[in-house]
Amino acid sequence: MTKREGFTLVEIMIVLAIVMTLATLVVSSVLRARHNANEMAAVAACKTIVTACQNFYANNLPHTYPASLSDLILPLSNPPYIDSVLASGIKQGYNFTYVFIDAESFTLNADPAVSGKTGSRHFFVNESDVIRAKLDSQADPADPAVE
Repeated sequence: MTKREGFTLVEIMIVLAIVMTLATLVVSSVLRARHNANEMAAVAACKTIVTACQNFYANNLPHTYPASLSDLILPLSNPPYIDSVLASGIKQGYNFTYVFIDAESFTLNADPAVSGKTGSRHFFVNESDVIRAKLDSQADPADPAVE
């Protein structure tokens, strides 16, 4: 009998199964990390927008909040309070909806562009500077604050 060198089909299939299992674990961890990073970036963007709105309010006489996010960038604000990407209302997997209510109040909602994929939590903040969150649907002032 001659001795054959190499791997059998069963050995190759076992190695492939192990590699596929490890790849699945790694990919799911990476996706979860991106998901969490998008949510934290949305919270940071909400804080940035609220701070910009409060600065806009303090620097304008008579005091008023901006009519839209575009009022916080060039050429309307010099220097700009926020970057042009955030002023567009879309950043890092979240859509930001700013609503000017009157000179003394506004609301801001941050919702995932693709719910469950780019984020699961929806955020709400107004002139009170308290960020609130809700799972699976748009947040409002009655939801719990983000800690």
